Amino acid sequence: MMKIVLASTSTLSGQDYLAYLQPVMQRLFSGISEIIFVPYARPGGISHDDYTQRAADAFAAIGVRVKGLHTFEDPATALKHAEGFFTGGGNTFLLVKQLHELELMDVLRAEVEKGKPYLGTSAGSNIGGVNMQTTNDMPIVYPPSFETMGLVPFNLNPHYLDPIPEIKHMGETRETRIREFHTQQDVTVIGLREGSWIEVSGTEIRLRGELSARIFKVGREAYELGTGGDLAIL
Repeated sequence: MMKIVLASTSTLSGQDYLAYLQPVMQRLFSGISEIIFVPYARPGGISHDDYTQRAADAFAAIGVRVKGLHTFEDPATALKHAEGFFTGGGNTFLLVKQLHELELMDVLRAEVEKGKPYLGTSAGSNIGGVNMQTTNDMPIVYPPSFETMGLVPFNLNPHYLDPIPEIKHMGETRETRIREFHTQQDVTVIGLREGSWIEVSGTEIRLRGELSARIFKVGREAYELGTGGDLAIL
């Protein structure tokens, strides 16, 4: 039975890293003593070691040890022997490039599908979808493939923002960009607002958090799905 949390963000304004997700993390990683952290997205160019330490500090609060995937000589074997996983945010292009070039995307997917718990935030959530092509990130590198793990049957747009009426020009809105994506692909997209997350338990997929999500499907108007809503039937 898959156990997955895909969160829009790691940090809410004014809070510490992963603070708002700690109750969720305690449930998701219950009974687990150590997880592997995937640091490849490197937000702001932070080093793998520093990023892993940030994750380790947050997980220490729930009594779980963290090891960075970059520290293993054989990362594929490390994934196969891990108890659980966390992939942090940063640049999705860089994350996907590293996972494909190291031939780890399929390995990670297989281990999560076996029931090992997985937490993703931002870029780490993007790779839970069908592909990474609804990310907000700059294409600073060129991945061998845009395909991701497909743990859920849709794509995500983390950090989803609504238009702000008092601002006269915001460039293309997120909704506009997602509509452009839908001229090329028939993949449902979930606009996931800050502080919200998607929870997968077996075949059940639910929206969690205080805010609704914006749902985009080819051939129909975008609409809102309230917290607790069923994402498995989209």
